[in-house]
Amino acid sequence: MKLFDGGLAPNPRRVRVFLAEKGIDVVLEPVDMAGFGHKDEPVTARNPFQRLPVLELDDGRCLTESVAICRYFEELHPEPPLFGISAFERAKVEEWNRRLELYLLAAVAAAFRHLHPAMKEWEVPQVAEWGEANKPKALSFLAIFDAHLADHRYAAGDGYSIADITGMIGIDFMKPARIVLPEGLSNVRRWYGEVSARPSAKA
Repeated sequence: MKLFDGGLAPNPRRVRVFLAEKGIDVVLEPVDMAGFGHKDEPVTARNPFQRLPVLELDDGRCLTESVAICRYFEELHPEPPLFGISAFERAKVEEWNRRLELYLLAAVAAAFRHLHPAMKEWEVPQVAEWGEANKPKALSFLAIFDAHLADHRYAAGDGYSIADITGMIGIDFMKPARIVLPEGLSNVRRWYGEVSARPSAKA
């Protein structure tokens, strides 16, 4: 199998961090997103949405969407568990991964895509008002997340999970989106320091 990879883009990175946590090696097929390689035939034929990552299995079947790809590898390699173990744990991981994906990562991505000059040819049309509107959305969520982390080591409880991967990448993406992490938020800073220090964070 091979993974069509988009380098520094958040969603391809989510999968690489997940694979690193699992200790799984997959052949990477680099795609030059800066040169719009994700819109070329090799990616388009496998994902009509022209988004990365794309996992192509040995039999030619493909999976797209980062969390779906991670779920596939979780089924093949359940240890260490990154989607929870019990029914309740799995539900909590799903809950917090969705929250971090929708209220943090998506908001930061919207700010980046609609405000950054480098995205002018990507996001057509760029709507600056929408980009600006998403900045406080991300910060508002982080305040809620900070309160949650006062009683939890990781996003979904006591165990590291895909929710922490999503959250870490959301925080990392704030810098190119030109969103400053507010002063305070001591629990977010403690959590981020821990998850970003894991070897997998460099994947």
